[in-house]
Amino acid sequence: MSERTTSSNWALGIVQALEMGGVDCRSIFPELGLDYALLEDPDARFPQDGMTRLWTRAVELSGNPAIGLNMAKVVRPASFHVVGYALMSSSSLKEGLARLVRYQRIIAEGADLSFRPTPDGYELVLAIHGDRLPPARQSAEASLAYALAFCRWMTGKLIRPRRILLQGEPPADIEPFQQVFQAPLEFNASHYGLLFERADMEMPLPTANPSLAQLHDRFAGEFLARFSESRVTHQARQVICRLLPQGEPKREVVAQTLHMSQRTLQRRLQEEGTSFQQLLDDTRCELAQQYLAQPNLTLLEVSYLLGFADPSNFFRAFRRWFELTPSEYRARI
Repeated sequence: MSERTTSSNWALGIVQALEMGGVDCRSIFPELGLDYALLEDPDARFPQDGMTRLWTRAVELSGNPAIGLNMAKVVRPASFHVVGYALMSSSSLKEGLARLVRYQRIIAEGADLSFRPTPDGYELVLAIHGDRLPPARQSAEASLAYALAFCRWMTGKLIRPRRILLQGEPPADIEPFQQVFQAPLEFNASHYGLLFERADMEMPLPTANPSLAQLHDRFAGEFLARFSESRVTHQARQVICRLLPQGEPKREVVAQTLHMSQRTLQRRLQEEGTSFQQLLDDTRCELAQQYLAQPNLTLLEVSYLLGFADPSNFFRAFRRWFELTPSEYRARI
């Protein structure tokens, strides 16, 4: 069974944040079955559950449930692996966060990101998945705090989101959250997310460099391809992309193409944190964004390229994904 993993770059950021909070990670790594020396190897990966146990132990030792927010103080591009440099060379935060979503799995496989326009601006949505252990709340809070701090660092501006969405009950002490986010907080939200003003996302980045962005895209793309080849999710996604223009792909056809039974396909996808239906939906959602960015494609053509026999099903799915119609989305971009 394949384990979800986290890059050593991101793990090092977490360790620095915890050590800043008074936790001696060097001494607790061995008890958690983790090798502290691997933090120096940029290609090393740590098991997702090992990182979850690290968060849990850090909260116990520090007595600080908000310790994840320290991630906002350790901002450096390398924490995002090659992706951090691709973000910096983007023309705007909007373009940068779209890159972050595309290459997210290089940083950590336990997180799923999406970035979408909303009626008022843009939203970065985060979902954290555990492997065998349920994910730590601190992991999600750290990811949001870091993403926002990185946006502020790149722009040199105190970007204040419209709203910070946090799952779970409000903590006993809300002050650390107010200090880090400096924006309205909404606890007990349906998901983790940052709601941004449109102007903040669309203003030019001082570090923008189109030729460097292209270079980093190539590095990140090659890294992701090497990293993904062994994953059934990646292989099944490729088959789905190929079959979609002929209509909605059936699970049995995808399984046959991959030379496995339907049951094996479903089990392997489950081990990697998804299902066939979820993968089909996610693939369509990603492709819809790419197709709508091409002005020469009509909405009807986009609908058929995504394997929808009836365009009204495409419109319904699109509204579910983005809370916008395809025409409204196209007008935005």
